[in-house]
Amino acid sequence: MPNQITLLEQTKHGDLKLTLSDFSHVAEQHIVPVTLHEINRAATEYPIVFVKNSDTNEFQSVAMLGLKPGQNLSVKDGKWQGLYIPAVVRDYPLGLVVNPDVKDKVWIGIREDAKEVTKTDGQALFEDGKETPFLEARKQALISHYEQDQATRGILGFLDEKGLLINQTLTVDVAGEKRNINGLYLIDEAKLNALSDEEFIELKKRGLLGPIYGHLGSLNQVNRLARVEVLGR
Repeated sequence: MPNQITLLEQTKHGDLKLTLSDFSHVAEQHIVPVTLHEINRAATEYPIVFVKNSDTNEFQSVAMLGLKPGQNLSVKDGKWQGLYIPAVVRDYPLGLVVNPDVKDKVWIGIREDAKEVTKTDGQALFEDGKETPFLEARKQALISHYEQDQATRGILGFLDEKGLLINQTLTVDVAGEKRNINGLYLIDEAKLNALSDEEFIELKKRGLLGPIYGHLGSLNQVNRLARVEVLGR
């Protein structure tokens, strides 16, 4: 997300308000992170795939919003075109500040330079020196999203250990042009089907079957993105 984030403090930000975002801050982002808890909703509109951090070797689930870098087909003239808005997009311009030296503790931050941050219009963050119900709700949403994100990273590590994540190139036809999308990881459906009954039941007990099949079904949304790129809808 653009704009530097700074720690939210009542003494410094007591007169700030937030207006509704016009989503221009993600207009050029072709992928955004989603948690496993979001997959079933996000999969009805976007292809859900996995990417690997080359530095940490951690996997992350992401929603594809476009078919090439710099392209977000879900934002037009600053407005979101789809029904489901990923949590990381909704969080903006607030966010979490994490100190790697202080485990199990996060702080709420704000991007002061975002155009959604004003002193005149919108929802107040503080009143009479206290957090408003609006800010309290936003904070709870941020913390819930953070906890889901941490759980997602652990679960994807588990799926990787089971050998279920494979590097795959997606090939999509865009108005007759064959376009390859590299660097993605998908659930290996053959390996999934080859799991023992015990291993499959373990996935069920962990609540992973919904996200797994949501991901697999969402891959058909690649063709929808191709149609939107060509026709604009």
